[in-house]
Amino acid sequence: MQVPQSSGQSSNSNTELAKKRNRAAAERTLMAWIRTNLALISFGFGIDQIVAALNSAVNIDNPIRLSWFLGLSFIALGTGATLAVAVQHRQELRHIQKEHYTYVPERSISLIVASVLFGIGLLAFVGILLKAWD
Repeated sequence: MQVPQSSGQSSNSNTELAKKRNRAAAERTLMAWIRTNLALISFGFGIDQIVAALNSAVNIDNPIRLSWFLGLSFIALGTGATLAVAVQHRQELRHIQKEHYTYVPERSISLIVASVLFGIGLLAFVGILLKAWD
């Protein structure tokens, strides 16, 4: 059942409520990205620290430092993605504040992060595989 609209005031309130919902969705998306990027940064830090502790316990000299590179890669990916998402979030808030809100397709930060993560994983796999053959 539809409520009849008697004036332009109801339409304006509907538009404002839609903007409020879009802003809330943008905030939820930003918070999800922050959690994901924090996990990437923590994982990168953890990899380096765990491998360093294992190497010192067993007294192994690791000249390649693959774990160091892998850890820094995860930290850089998490930090870079955080910056990219913050910029995208700010642009989205400005876009919502415009009078006429229209959908504008954008680059997917998720796809970019997934591609970089795939590259890091592939490098780690190849590095570990080559290290095992030494």
